[in-house]
Amino acid sequence: MTAFAVQNTSIETAEIKWELRSVNSRFLEMHFRLPEHCREIEPLLRERLRSRLSRGKVEVSLRTVEDLTTAALQVDDQLVSALLTAIAQVETQLPASTTLSPMELLRWPGVIKQQEPQNLSQAELLAGFDQALDALCAGREREGATLRTLLNQRLDAIAEILSALRDELPSILERQKTLLQERTARLVQDVDPARLEQEVALLLQKADVDEELDRLAVHLDEVRRILLTQEPMGRKLDFLMQELNREANTLSSKSVALFSTQAAIDIKVLIEQMREQIQNIE
Repeated sequence: MTAFAVQNTSIETAEIKWELRSVNSRFLEMHFRLPEHCREIEPLLRERLRSRLSRGKVEVSLRTVEDLTTAALQVDDQLVSALLTAIAQVETQLPASTTLSPMELLRWPGVIKQQEPQNLSQAELLAGFDQALDALCAGREREGATLRTLLNQRLDAIAEILSALRDELPSILERQKTLLQERTARLVQDVDPARLEQEVALLLQKADVDEELDRLAVHLDEVRRILLTQEPMGRKLDFLMQELNREANTLSSKSVALFSTQAAIDIKVLIEQMREQIQNIE
């Protein structure tokens, strides 16, 4: 699932900013951008992510900046020298220009060095990370609730198609039986009526899709049941989408009427829509 979380924490000597991003992935992939002096906590971060997430590509970034109100300011002397040289060159061409004051010079980006705090404790860093992870999981849960609603809508649509097809199936088979008898009667002379009836029954049996409709209904019920659970369900739903698609393909191949062919196509479209959404589910 996709989600984004930011957690800013101010402590006595520094500002700590965590950013967590999550995008869709079949497996759990973790990528970290941490300051060198914080690399030692990466195994702990991985452990925390694995305990809360099972799928998704997660990017974790940490930025720590020393609090300038409590730390001695450090000026980038090289940058100041370069700025003064550039100012002198401009003054030769614009003698009437106003010289920059020291305060204006200090406001120039990069003149005051941003210091990386070196004495941050693991507890302080992990506390901010845990808060950011809580926010990320909350965002994923909100998206999951929306996806559950969308999936249930498509399950309802498939169930309606199956119901309509089941109601129409006897008429389809009866029309197919009549058509086969008429065609056979025109092609064959002196045919044994019993033998003809037997052959027609075999053909109609191959066209009967009651079993496929039953299996599709069972799979729909299983998807609904899984959606009500609180455990990771993405891989289970992936498998069920494959089974639903397999039954829909069989339904299409056994179709002997336009109505059932269109029903199979509509079902496959809805299954594909669900399959795409399920890639977002943990």
